[in-house]
Amino acid sequence: MPPFRKVLVANRGEIAIRVFRTLRELGVGAVAVYSEADRASLHVAAADEAYLVGPGPAAESYLVQERLIETAVAAGAEAIHPGYGFLAENARFARAVGEAGLVWIGPPPEAIELMGSKVAARELMRAAGVPIVPGTTEPVESVEEVVRLGDEFGWPVAIKAAAGGGGKGFKVVSDAAEAERAYQSARREGEAYFSDPTVYVEKYIDDPRHVEVQVLADAHGTVLHLGERDCTIQRRHQKLVEESPSPAVSPQLRERIGRIAVDAARAAGYRSAGTIEGLLDPDGNYYFLEMNTRIQVEHTVTEMVTGIDLVREQVLIAAGEPLSFAQEDVRVAGHAIECRINAEDPSSGFLPTPGAITRYREPAGPGVRVDSGVVEGTEVMGLYDPLIAKLIVWDRDRESARRRMLRALSEYAIEGITTLIGFHRALLSHPCFVEGATCRGLVESDELAARARELTTRGGPATVGTGRTRDRVVLAEVDGRRFEVRLHAAEPPYAELARRRRERVSGGTTGAGSEAVVSPMQGTVLAVEVSDGDEVSPGQVICVIEAMKMENEVTAHRPGLVSGLAVRAGDAVKTGQVVCTVSPDGDA
Repeated sequence: MPPFRKVLVANRGEIAIRVFRTLRELGVGAVAVYSEADRASLHVAAADEAYLVGPGPAAESYLVQERLIETAVAAGAEAIHPGYGFLAENARFARAVGEAGLVWIGPPPEAIELMGSKVAARELMRAAGVPIVPGTTEPVESVEEVVRLGDEFGWPVAIKAAAGGGGKGFKVVSDAAEAERAYQSARREGEAYFSDPTVYVEKYIDDPRHVEVQVLADAHGTVLHLGERDCTIQRRHQKLVEESPSPAVSPQLRERIGRIAVDAARAAGYRSAGTIEGLLDPDGNYYFLEMNTRIQVEHTVTEMVTGIDLVREQVLIAAGEPLSFAQEDVRVAGHAIECRINAEDPSSGFLPTPGAITRYREPAGPGVRVDSGVVEGTEVMGLYDPLIAKLIVWDRDRESARRRMLRALSEYAIEGITTLIGFHRALLSHPCFVEGATCRGLVESDELAARARELTTRGGPATVGTGRTRDRVVLAEVDGRRFEVRLHAAEPPYAELARRRRERVSGGTTGAGSEAVVSPMQGTVLAVEVSDGDEVSPGQVICVIEAMKMENEVTAHRPGLVSGLAVRAGDAVKTGQVVCTVSPDGDA
């Protein structure tokens, strides 16, 4: 018998579709929810039933807990699966689901609360004998305290949101002069993303590996781990590439960190699928970092090397069933790599690139998996996360998997928006990745950005941004040989002249000869850090804009005086909108 008759998935995009697939294999009906902006989204069509839950902004639709529960009850669902992200780690929602007579497919709300506070989690792990990164186990209440701790632990230190995750509310502070800005920014992100401005401080470990362990725990006392994942390749402390097993973990170390993960899950009273995240320093010391009380984006690589469907185990555990295998039954075979396909431009500091997908073709073949939430014609919106798909490959060893990933990336065609496909091709071809090193400093380097741009516009069917060109693909035969030809037609000269004239009239964009500072993206202003009349230097932050769940600093491009400040915190801005002008002294 199926574990449930119907399950509502309180998420969207590729996340919801991934869960739907397992539900179908279990014979369970899949119920989707969608916002007004998502009416035409792929996850809506992929479900057995779909229900509108509100306007486009997530705060008015996907995050309205009461509406989601009401929808589940009205649809006749017996359980709610939160996916990963949105409400997946919200203890209040988990508790409300149970109070409504529905089953929560996730860990107990008490475990979510315990692990949701990084401060409380660190104290619990320390008491349980689990090694933690040196730092505080109490909230940090002032900038002065940050400075004192920096002097005590040694600079740099990391300020972290106590309720944070995914790189949100994480600020590295190199010295006392940076403490004020980092402290306020971490608190602001904690409040904005997790409704909790509490922060704590850790010693910043130089050039570590981010190594996490997948755990499963049922309601019958079994807790086991499924090996580790290496998530070291990140930008802005958010993961881009994940692999399993880690190239730096020996069998002996795997056994040790697996025991640490199981001990941590037991200490938390955990049940369901979860992840113990840790840092592996250059000397081989492993420290507990945090516990993600949900299934994660990168769960796919663990599935590929173990053959275990983690979503299936989640559902069965929630239905009260015991795990059907023991620790000695878990086998890690071969090597898997996942590349996150985000709507971002690595040549512009990984700025989000919302827009319409005009062409879409997924790779296929042996050992290739694509978890996607888009098709040709999909509008990628700035309202949501920039992750639009995940490309996962498996092969018998790491080098074979790396080559398979490069082959799959070369087949992946997405046009109309810029994505990270070119970036991934450049990264996986770089000697540091080939060697299995941490690639410290490479991800956001000019070197990789230039190589990614080259691979984005040439050398195979990779992503092509629209830019100011009109592209068309035609097929041609020459002497019986087939060619795919891209006709690349730039705008006529008069159009370029007209564009430049418009920019001069409107104040232009940031550049050597322009006074205007403009928003590089559509988004929401989180903070304004200057006032009219302030004197600024190049690189000084003017304001902070959030777009597609990312904070982006808009900075001064020249020295001078600020005038014409046109934005306030909370304002919505468009790409190219003038924020202020920065004029040479005396010209304002």
